[in-house]
Amino acid sequence: MQAWLQHLNELEMSVCRLWTRSGQRFWIRRPFALISRLGDGVFWYSLMAALPLVYGLNGLQASLHMMATGGVALLLYKSLKGLTRRARPCHHSHDIMALVPPLDQYSFPSGHTLHAVTFSTVAIYYIPELAWILVPFSTLIALSRIILGLHYPSDVLMATVIGLGLAYLSISAIM
Repeated sequence: MQAWLQHLNELEMSVCRLWTRSGQRFWIRRPFALISRLGDGVFWYSLMAALPLVYGLNGLQASLHMMATGGVALLLYKSLKGLTRRARPCHHSHDIMALVPPLDQYSFPSGHTLHAVTFSTVAIYYIPELAWILVPFSTLIALSRIILGLHYPSDVLMATVIGLGLAYLSISAIM
C-alpha cells in the first residue's frame, strides 16, 4: 500500500506545488484559510443549531441526521487515516508549505471535505433551498485543503466520494 501511495504522491505533487504557490498570495490565502477554519466545525455546528429554529421539525430532523452522519464520518476518516498513514503534501515535500496548521498528522482522506459533503448532502435532502449556499461552500472547503498545502487532490476527491456515499446511504436508510 505504501509503495502505491508514494507513486500517487509523486503524480499529484505538481498540482500541489502549483496550487499551494498560488495560496501564498495573501488575497488568496486569507479567504481560503477562513473557509477552512469555518469548515473545522464552526459553520456546521451553527447550521445544525439554526435549522430547527428556522425550519421547525424538518430542521430538527435535518440536524439530528447531520449529527448522526457526522459521527460515522468521523469514525470513517479517522480509521482511513490510521490505515493509510499518507503523509500530507507539506510533510512529503520541503517546497510545499502548510499555510495553516494541520489538525492531525495524516492526509487521506480530507476530513474537512468528507464532513462538508456529508453535511451538505443531508441538509439539502431536507431543505433543498440550502443548495445555493452549501454546494459552493463545500466546494471552497475542498479547494482550500489543496491550496493550503494540507491535502492532495485525490484526498479531496475520495473524501467527496465517501461523503456522498455515506450521505446517500443514510438517506436511503430513512426512506
